Amino acid sequence: MQSLLIRVSKQFVLYICTMPDFKNIEAICVCGAGTMGSGIAQVAAQSGYNTIQFDVSEAMLQKSKAGITASLQKLLEKNKITGEEQNQTLSRLSFTNKIEDCKANVVIEAIIENKEAKIDLFNQLAFINSPDTIFATNTSSISVTQIANSTSVASRVAGMHFFNPAPLMRLVEIVTTENTSIETIETLVSLAKQMGKIPVICKDAPGFIVNRVARHYYLEALKLVENGIADIESIDVIMEATGFKMGPFKLMDLIGLDINYSVSNIVWKALGKPERLQPSKLQKEIVEKGELGRKTAKGFYKY
Repeated sequence: MQSLLIRVSKQFVLYICTMPDFKNIEAICVCGAGTMGSGIAQVAAQSGYNTIQFDVSEAMLQKSKAGITASLQKLLEKNKITGEEQNQTLSRLSFTNKIEDCKANVVIEAIIENKEAKIDLFNQLAFINSPDTIFATNTSSISVTQIANSTSVASRVAGMHFFNPAPLMRLVEIVTTENTSIETIETLVSLAKQMGKIPVICKDAPGFIVNRVARHYYLEALKLVENGIADIESIDVIMEATGFKMGPFKLMDLIGLDINYSVSNIVWKALGKPERLQPSKLQKEIVEKGELGRKTAKGFYKY
């Protein structure tokens, strides 16, 4: 039996001493076949769950399938998995562009960062799934409370925020709202652990934990360049030399400059537009050019 500490509010701390039986989690549906959705689907399938990946685009599904297959092949070549594990993982994966196929015990949404789209998806899926299905959003910046309260299943909605690349990054933020049930939190915490992740529970707030703290890492680096104090390469080299795995500009290119800039705007506005968190004009200009980082082969660096 495990215990779980949840701070529900500043005044109230709840200790949960039981965890759900994971035998009833047979299927996970991952909605969205982009970089994050593909990574989460791979993690779920590798962890032993039958995994449905949904996307409205058949081309995106084929790209995701090829990407996951290539990723597993690399793991095999590095002796991180066996041939049998590779085959078993692939056998647990199915791909569909039909929403009626999205029936599972847990749904993890990783579609575009658009609140209305996420709400509409959850409401459609709530209609065809069981009364016990849990709905988790991988949003990095949109209010989980606003998403949950606009659905018919608010008590079964929470954030499950993975980080890119999902197969490698171990942290997962479990984001709760005032209406999220204890059972939902317990299940997502245990599921994250089953996936080999480190779950951290936080209340819904602008930027959650990581994106709130990380704003300064990105914004201060951008200010140094804007003010002509240092160049992009030097800043990355210095930060990596001090122990950071990636410099701020390399990391923004990996995340996607459009996503990173969007998060900066959402956090800035949600906190009352403080000057210290004002989004970068330099980053805005690059995004408007369509130079979004690795995914477009050009951002702060060329790829």
